[in-house]
Amino acid sequence: MSACVPARTTDSGPTEPIHQSHSPPPAGPRRFRIAGADVSASIAVFLIALPLSLGIALATGAPLQAGLVAAAVGGLVAGRFGGSPLQVSGPAAGLTVVTADLIQRYGWRTTCAITVLAGLAQLGLGCLRVARTALAVSPAIVHGMLAGIGVTIAVAQLHIVLGGTPQSSVPDNLRALPAQLADLHPAAVSVSTLTLALLFVWPRLPGRAGSVLRRVPAALVAVTGGSTAAALAGLRLPKVDLPSWSNHALAGLPEGPVLGLVAAVLTTTLVCSVQSLLGAVAVDKLAAARPGPPVPRSDLDRELLGQGAANIVSGTLGGLPVAGVAVRSTANVHAGAVSRNSTMLHGVLVVAATLLMVPLLELIPLASLAALVMSVGIQMVSLHHIRTVTRHREVLVYAVTTLGVVSLGVLEGVALGIAVAVGVALHRLTRTRITHDEEEGVHHVHVRGQLTFLAVPRLSRALHLVPQGTNVVVELDGSFMDHAAYETLQDWQKTHTARGGTVEITGRRAGIRIAEPEALHDQDAREGAEAAVDSAAGCRCRPWTPWRNHQCERPRPEPSAERPGDGIDRAETAGAGTSGHELARGISAFQRNTAPLVRGELARLAREGQRPSHLFLTCADSRLVTSMITSSGPGDLFVVRNVGNLVPLPGEESGDDSVAAAIEYAVDVLKVRSITVCGHSGCGAMQALLSSEPGGAQTPLKRWLRHGLPSLERMADGGRPWARLAGRAPADAVEQLSLTNVVQQLEHLRAHDSVARALKAGALELHGMYFHVGEAQAYLLTEDPEDRAADRDGDLRAARFFDRVRPVDLSA
Repeated sequence: MSACVPARTTDSGPTEPIHQSHSPPPAGPRRFRIAGADVSASIAVFLIALPLSLGIALATGAPLQAGLVAAAVGGLVAGRFGGSPLQVSGPAAGLTVVTADLIQRYGWRTTCAITVLAGLAQLGLGCLRVARTALAVSPAIVHGMLAGIGVTIAVAQLHIVLGGTPQSSVPDNLRALPAQLADLHPAAVSVSTLTLALLFVWPRLPGRAGSVLRRVPAALVAVTGGSTAAALAGLRLPKVDLPSWSNHALAGLPEGPVLGLVAAVLTTTLVCSVQSLLGAVAVDKLAAARPGPPVPRSDLDRELLGQGAANIVSGTLGGLPVAGVAVRSTANVHAGAVSRNSTMLHGVLVVAATLLMVPLLELIPLASLAALVMSVGIQMVSLHHIRTVTRHREVLVYAVTTLGVVSLGVLEGVALGIAVAVGVALHRLTRTRITHDEEEGVHHVHVRGQLTFLAVPRLSRALHLVPQGTNVVVELDGSFMDHAAYETLQDWQKTHTARGGTVEITGRRAGIRIAEPEALHDQDAREGAEAAVDSAAGCRCRPWTPWRNHQCERPRPEPSAERPGDGIDRAETAGAGTSGHELARGISAFQRNTAPLVRGELARLAREGQRPSHLFLTCADSRLVTSMITSSGPGDLFVVRNVGNLVPLPGEESGDDSVAAAIEYAVDVLKVRSITVCGHSGCGAMQALLSSEPGGAQTPLKRWLRHGLPSLERMADGGRPWARLAGRAPADAVEQLSLTNVVQQLEHLRAHDSVARALKAGALELHGMYFHVGEAQAYLLTEDPEDRAADRDGDLRAARFFDRVRPVDLSA
C-alpha cells in the first residue's frame, strides 16, 4: 500500500489510559523484551567496537584490556543511564592524544584516577543542567580540535605501520619519519597495506553481492584479513598481548602537581563532554532522517550524567576515558536500532568476547590495528567540515585550533581557537564598510555591517561628500544601529533636507523615515509611525503582504451612487488598477530591499550561466511558491509549471512540445540530476477532471486536461493500490486524484527518451511531492527499490512505497 509521509511531524502529548468500569483489570507488568532490530544492530556495533577499542588502547599506550573495559562500560553504563538512546559510547579516537599525554606524564594508575575525577566533574555539570551551554562552542573550534587530534593520531600510528615506535609529539614524529622510512619493516608494511586496502575497498564493493557483503563492517574485515594473511604467511610481528585479568592495573590515588592534575581533569572533562554532546545531537539528526518509528530525542543533561557515571566506573576498573563515538553511533542508527537496548547488548557482547575470545584476539598484529586507527585519524580531518567553515568565513579559527592542538596540545589548542573566535567576532561586529557613489544624478551611501559609534567618523566623511540639494539614498545593510550613529544620521538628514535635498533611508526597515530620538526607544511610537506611513500609501501591509490574497483595506464606491451595471465595470477597472499597483509596489520593494542583496549572485549567474541541479515540475496554481517551499534561490531550480502538473506522453497525437522541450533541455543540456513532480491540495485541474463529462465543446483547457485522463483511469482501476497520506486517508476524491496524478506523471516522465537514457545511465533520479496548501505541509514521495524492479519487469501494478521523510537540520 502506498503512503505519503509529511516532512514535519508533531509529537502528540501522552494520553492517560482509560479503564472502563466493567473491563477486565489491567494486566501485570510486561516481560522485558529486546526488539530484533536492536539485536542485529548490537552485533554490527560490537564487530566495529572490538578492533577499534584495541586499536585506540594501542595508540594511547595503555594496557590493551583498558580499551575493552571502556567499551563494555560505555555500552552498559552510558547506554543505560545516558540521555541519548542510540548513541554508543566507549573509548574514542578524540581522546587518544589527551590520554596518551596523561599516561606519559603521570602513569597509568593516575590516569585512571583522572578519568574518575573527570566523571565526577561531568556529574556536577549534569546536575547544574549546563549541557546546552557546551553547544555554544563554535563548530569551527570543535572540528579544528578533532582535526588536530586526527593529525596527531595518524602521524603517530604511521610509525607503527612502518614497523617502528612513535615518539611523544607530532614534531618529534615528523623529525623521526625520514629515519623510519629508511628503516622499513616489510612484514609490518605489507600487513598494514592490506588492512588499509580492505578498509578502502570493502565499502565500495559493487553489485548485489557487494550490497550483501558490505553489511559486514569494514573494520572487522580489514583486521581479520590482515591477521589471516600474517598467520598464513608465517610473518613474525608484534601481536596483541592480553595479560591475565588478575594482573590488570586499577585506578590509584592521583600523584603529581596539583595544578597539572586540575588541568588534566579539565581537559578530559572538556573533550569527553563536548564530543559526547555533539555526538548526541548528530545521532538525533541521523535518527530523524531515517524511515521507521520515531526515537525520543536526546536529553543532553541526562547524557552528561550518563557519561560521567561511565567514566567513574571505567576509571575505577582500569579503563580508558569514555565518550560518545561517532563511528559506532552511526553504525547503530543505520543498522536499525530502535532503543538503548542495542547499546547495552553491545556492551554485553564485548564482555563475553573479553572473557572467551582472548586466544583469537592475540592473533591480531599490532601493525593491523595501527593501520585501522591511522585511517580513523585521517577521517577526522573532514573535507566537508573544511568547506563548511570556509563558507562561513571561519577557516582562520579552524586552522589556528588545528595547529594549536598539533603543536601544543588539546587544551592549549582549544584555548587559542576560542581566543581567535572571539577576536573574529569582535572584528565582524566593529567592521563597517561605507561607500559613496553617484548614479544618474542620485547619490548612494551604502553602509554594510553594524553601525556603531566606532563607524561614526567614516559615516560623517561619507555623508559630507554628498553635495547640497541633491537626491540621496542611504542603504543600511545591517541589523544594528547604536544611538551615536542614529543621531549622526538624523542630524545630517535634517540639515540636507533643509537645504533642498531629499533623503531616502532603505534597508531593514525600508520605507520608514528616521523618527525623533524619543520615538526610537518607544515601540508603540515606532509601530504608530509605520502605520502612518502605510496609511498614507493607502495600504497597511508590509512589502510582500499585498500578495496575501489582497487583505489590504481599500475604499469601495457607494452602490447608491451607481447605475445598475456600473458597479461591475468600475470594480473590474479598479481591480485591474489595484493589481497593477500591487505589482509595481512589489517590484519597487524588490529593487529597494532584495536587489542589493542578490545583485552579486545574479551577476555571477549572468557570467557563468545557469547550472541548476533540479527540474521542478509543478502546477501553475498561484498558491504554490516554489522558491519558498523548497528554500531555493536563483540558479537552483529549473521550473516548469502548467495546469495540473501534467507530463504529456511523447508522440505526435498526445505529446506537447513545450513540456517535452523543457524536459529535454533540462536533462540533455543542463544535465539536471533529479526531477520532481509536485502536486497540491485543492487542485482545480483535478476538480475539472472529476467533474468533466464526455462530449461538449473542446476548449483549450479540455484539450489540455486529456493528458490527465490516465491518472483518472489509474484511480478508478480497482486492481491498483491507492496512494495515501501517512496517518489518514485522503480527504476527498480531489486529494486522492492529486496523489495518484503525481505517481502517474512520474511514469509518463520515464517514457521520454532523454529521461529514460539518463535513468539507465544512473545520472538521474525521479521524485514525487505533494503540498497541502491549507496545512503548509510538504509530503515527499520515494519509491521502494523492489517496486522499481517490478516496473522493469513490466508489472506496472506493483505497489508503490512512499518512504517516511523527516526534517533534517542542514546547518550542522
